[in-house]
Amino acid sequence: MHQILSLSLLLIQTPAAEVSWNEAPPLPVPVTNNAVAALATSRGPAVFSFLGLDSTKLSSGIINRAFRWNLGDSKWTEIESVAGPGRLAATAQTVGGRIYLFGGYTVASDGAEKSLPNVDVYDPETDHWTRAADIPIPTDDAVSGVWSDSLIYLVSGWHDTDNIDKVQVYDPPSDSWSQATPIPGPPVFGHAGSITGNTIIYIDGVKTRPERPRFTMAGSSWRGEIDPKDPTKITWSRLADHPGPPLYRAAAGAVSNMVFFAGGTDNPYNYNGLGYDGSPSEPSSAVFAFDVQRNRWITLDPLATATMDHRGIAVTRATLTIVGGMVAGQTVTRQVATRRVHAGPRAPKR
Repeated sequence: MHQILSLSLLLIQTPAAEVSWNEAPPLPVPVTNNAVAALATSRGPAVFSFLGLDSTKLSSGIINRAFRWNLGDSKWTEIESVAGPGRLAATAQTVGGRIYLFGGYTVASDGAEKSLPNVDVYDPETDHWTRAADIPIPTDDAVSGVWSDSLIYLVSGWHDTDNIDKVQVYDPPSDSWSQATPIPGPPVFGHAGSITGNTIIYIDGVKTRPERPRFTMAGSSWRGEIDPKDPTKITWSRLADHPGPPLYRAAAGAVSNMVFFAGGTDNPYNYNGLGYDGSPSEPSSAVFAFDVQRNRWITLDPLATATMDHRGIAVTRATLTIVGGMVAGQTVTRQVATRRVHAGPRAPKR
């Protein structure tokens, strides 16, 4: 049975965290729908981009290429490609100095899509990939996050023919999976969120329905409290709506007690940027955050360039990095934007 609590919260319309976006060295090639991650390496903090779609926006343009940017360097470098086929809608997280790349889907020449169970593990010190235990239910377009620097959570997402309400939990040391309390809201894909402390925050995404268009926005925001004594138990509660309209494939990442959201679109679309309603989708410049300690939404200054089609924000040393995506006109971009934030003391983990 789902555990649901009712929460009240304040909506704050003035910034409460220092955030200012800056241009960073662009990717070597335009790429969108790419998984991103960041971590400290022997060469300093670095940001990574994996997989995605090139500027053709065709199924033949789905890549398995990977790139690395050491913060402070003047350019990105290409690293060993991800094993297997190119894919979309994967998600990446970092634990113990390695990057774990989960799921995603392939698109055949006839348009058929397939969710993959792949868990690929990247070692930035050796530039080498290995394979870990498959996701029990192959999933793409899920929200992911790390709890207590140990467990990685995959929240909802798409599996082959429909969304799933599952929360699948991966334990890197034991290379094993478990199932946590499912989400109580509608199963979704293309939602955005992260984990800070014991708290999961995610917003929106797309739900299915029997009539056409089959896919429609699910305008809802959710908070999940992980039980430190049993991390498979999550107490879910509905939050008040975030600032602005519901969003699809916004970028999200956590710093300290804050979960940040940027970009996305209010018109859900297929991977080429054309909305399921037949209208081209256009990106948002919105930036906002949820403060888990004060239990409130915070509106922040907008992006300099509106952007959409993201799989996360790479976070290192309190720096947010948005890598690639689509800008106006469904144009796949090389752009990279960074923002240093100060969000107060970190929420407790235990």
